[in-house]
Amino acid sequence: MADQASLAANIPSLHKSHVLCSLLQSMITNSFSKKEEVVTSKDTKRTETPPVSCLFANLTLTCPLSNSETIITSTNKSSTEVCPEYFRWIHEDLSPWRKTGISNDMIMRARRTANFRLVIVDGKAYLETYGKAYQSRDTLNLWGILQLMRRYPGKLPDLDLLFDCNDPPVIESSLYMQPNSTVSPPALFSYCSDDSHLDIVFPDWSFWGWPEINIKPWNTLLEEMKEENRKLKWTEREPYAYWKGNTDVGNSRKDLIKCNVSDKQDWGARLYEQDWGRESQNGFQKSNLAKQCTHRYKVYIEGWAWSVSQKYILACDSLTLLVKPRFYDFFTRGLKPMKHYWPIKISDMCRSIKFAVGWGNKHEQKVQDIGKASSDFIRENLKMEYIYDYMFHLLNEYAKLLTYKPTIPPNAIELCSATMACPHPDGLEKTYMMETMVRHPSDTGPCTMPPPFDPPSFHSLLEEKEQSIKKVEILENKFWSRQRK
Repeated sequence: MADQASLAANIPSLHKSHVLCSLLQSMITNSFSKKEEVVTSKDTKRTETPPVSCLFANLTLTCPLSNSETIITSTNKSSTEVCPEYFRWIHEDLSPWRKTGISNDMIMRARRTANFRLVIVDGKAYLETYGKAYQSRDTLNLWGILQLMRRYPGKLPDLDLLFDCNDPPVIESSLYMQPNSTVSPPALFSYCSDDSHLDIVFPDWSFWGWPEINIKPWNTLLEEMKEENRKLKWTEREPYAYWKGNTDVGNSRKDLIKCNVSDKQDWGARLYEQDWGRESQNGFQKSNLAKQCTHRYKVYIEGWAWSVSQKYILACDSLTLLVKPRFYDFFTRGLKPMKHYWPIKISDMCRSIKFAVGWGNKHEQKVQDIGKASSDFIRENLKMEYIYDYMFHLLNEYAKLLTYKPTIPPNAIELCSATMACPHPDGLEKTYMMETMVRHPSDTGPCTMPPPFDPPSFHSLLEEKEQSIKKVEILENKFWSRQRK
């Protein structure tokens, strides 16, 4: 430690944050710039990826020569594990460009709404920024991609992509997918899409934390939720539907809040408006997601588009009451109604919620089974290992469609973990970066991609989902018909 402090003192031109970052990294890894051999549970040795070293990042914040994202290590052992079923949707999301490929023009036509352009050439990442995203969305998504490169160093192909960090998708399919259309759609990565858009869905920033509202990185939070679930059994929870969130991000949420309990009516729901400004002032004492699994039922409802809250709700062991969604993200198409959630009508939410709660309190074992299946799905299929593998396969399949060789944009800067983490002031954003930094390459390669859907299985999947929802609607309609008599 003294040697590092002495070295820092002899480099006066470096910013203080660079020094602090380096010292922090050396404390974490007990190694300033050397590789360290670590014994795994199988008594085999692996090589640590060199730690982020801010002392080698100069005032222009260029990447160090020993950029750890570009170091080629021994080949990962091939994985025999097949990826979760929802990985098959990667093939569907890229299908609009399967015949034509993706040209540079198709990418640049998406620049109108994109926040940044990311180019990877010869194992190095380069960033061109078009507009700052809301809060730390772009920063943490870029951080996640850099950690993917540390997890599988030298394995990503050359690629060129544009990313939109806003909530709603923007590439309208009706403009490009008509029989007489002669223009191929732009290629744009986003957090969600729907049946009328062609945005390529990608894991959102919150897997690496959401510092502005004190939401911890996914691995940490998932373990905390698992522990809290153990403390409070389903039968001991409040027999109501719970929701807490921002009602200013969509009319459907304003309609939901009308279902709250009052002196005139009880719809079986306990709903709370979230004031994030006040929460921030009070140190986020009432917004710990791990401690919000206290009700037997939890409501998921979209905002302006999809909401990051869905994965937290599904992980609660409670029955998720999912208000009919319009949008999907990268994993939610793997969920099945009545196996992972209970469908709620968006056009008649209050009565739909009341029926679900009443039915559930009479069929406790069935509800517990669905709640457990949803949390098992999240814990088993949404581990960070799979988040990185999904990113890996999506970017690889996307790169195969490029019809040109990516080159470094003139205005781009090289991007690496050092240039991202070190300049940040101390705070949650830096803390989350340090917590989620990949410290060594994976022992094995990514999981094996499942094949695309064939037409019969694809049709069967959609039909099964539709029939399950219809069965619930029939039960619900019969119940309310009897109430009117």
